[in-house]
Amino acid sequence: MRESLQHYIDGQWVDSLGGRRHEVINPATEEACAVITLGTSADVDRAVDAATRAFATFSQTTREERLALLEAIVAQYKKRIPDLARAMAEEMGAPVSFAGTAQVGGGLGGFIGTMKALAKFEFVEDYGTYQVAHEPVGVIGLITPWNWPLNQIALKVAPAIAAGNTMILKPSEECPGNAAIFAEIMHDAGVPAGVFNLVQGDGPGVGTAISSHPGIDMVSFTGSTRAGILVAKAAADTVKRVHQELGGKSPNLVLPDADFAAQLPATASGPLVNTGQSCISPTRILVPRARQDEAVAVVKAMYTAAKVGDPLQEGDHLGPVVNKAQHEKIRALIQSAIDEGARLECGGVDLPAEVNRGYYIAPTLFSDVTPAMRIAQEEIFGPVATIIPYDTLDEAIAIANDTPYGLSACITGDPAQAAKIVPALRAGMVAVNGWGPMPGAPFGGYKQSGNGREGGLYGLRDFMEVKAISGIPA
Repeated sequence: MRESLQHYIDGQWVDSLGGRRHEVINPATEEACAVITLGTSADVDRAVDAATRAFATFSQTTREERLALLEAIVAQYKKRIPDLARAMAEEMGAPVSFAGTAQVGGGLGGFIGTMKALAKFEFVEDYGTYQVAHEPVGVIGLITPWNWPLNQIALKVAPAIAAGNTMILKPSEECPGNAAIFAEIMHDAGVPAGVFNLVQGDGPGVGTAISSHPGIDMVSFTGSTRAGILVAKAAADTVKRVHQELGGKSPNLVLPDADFAAQLPATASGPLVNTGQSCISPTRILVPRARQDEAVAVVKAMYTAAKVGDPLQEGDHLGPVVNKAQHEKIRALIQSAIDEGARLECGGVDLPAEVNRGYYIAPTLFSDVTPAMRIAQEEIFGPVATIIPYDTLDEAIAIANDTPYGLSACITGDPAQAAKIVPALRAGMVAVNGWGPMPGAPFGGYKQSGNGREGGLYGLRDFMEVKAISGIPA
């Protein structure tokens, strides 16, 4: 069992001030695979002090110095890909083949996209009678989730460094091992002491301490909408900037004349990727009522062909969901759909035939789902898709928008026809004949899916303050 009992503060590994031991459970075996120390508010205080001291000098570094530092981080990151992949396979169930490519690659892409934005970023803009300067915010608290752990760490750490900020990272206690390795990467890359600090912990402890700390100028959080609301409330008393990427309930609007065989697999595969544990997973497949049976045939063939298996084995199988609580939540949602009259096409609440333990969910598909059903309203976060029939495009658009979320959407069908519908969808991202984000594009949503953006130029801007300057020569 791997041990990561210390925090990384001010350039060194240190013991916690009053923390407690926490075992990390392997969701494939239901047994402990690692142990960390859940930190305390005193640990956060120590990290904030280090970050505050480091900010005085790091905020004055040049573009070239920050680019060189980011390049050094990327070089060290690439050396640790096998270690990072194994940690994620053990702790959150991402099959090692997927973890070593998509999961690790997501983090790498976050750094590369930020470096491209930084290389041409205009720190001072001239508007004739005044100038606008973009400056670092200060000390930033970073709270990241377990589902795409390295991607979310990179999308916060990279722009924080590029902008000249210092930071304290609290990763999810469900998947902390990759973050400990990431701290080693930062150390080996020569990140100055205090610029990056890692405090392991849970939300009620370290998360709340970061959100409410008067010495932290901004908190960037990725996670559930429920938790995001708590972060915002904790941050309110200190009027710090709150930057959030929260939940989603993405629609896949299939156009009436779409070529199902050719176009639907690319979008309907989304709920299977990462075992459905993606905030942009397009779980609501909206299809013309007259063509529902065609859609079922295409999607059911995909889902019945998808198998689950050991995350530590190479292959294209699905792993388990992250923990027992998520497993029970997903099974309850599946049962609710059955009870409410949806038609179960494949999968269900039972453990898949390929395994005899672990938090596995068989790839599951429902048809005849109505928008009012619980499974059509709540975020599933598992390999489950729902086919919802519609009669008109106006009805489909209304169904697509009828949730508290607005993170992303996808459209399946003719791109020219899709372009006419894109403006009507209340979502921060819309993909046509695809569902994933494009590297460097702004990532974030409308409504209760959060505020602010991550990735590329827009992500860099969100980690900077804006200063208006007048009365001096241009």
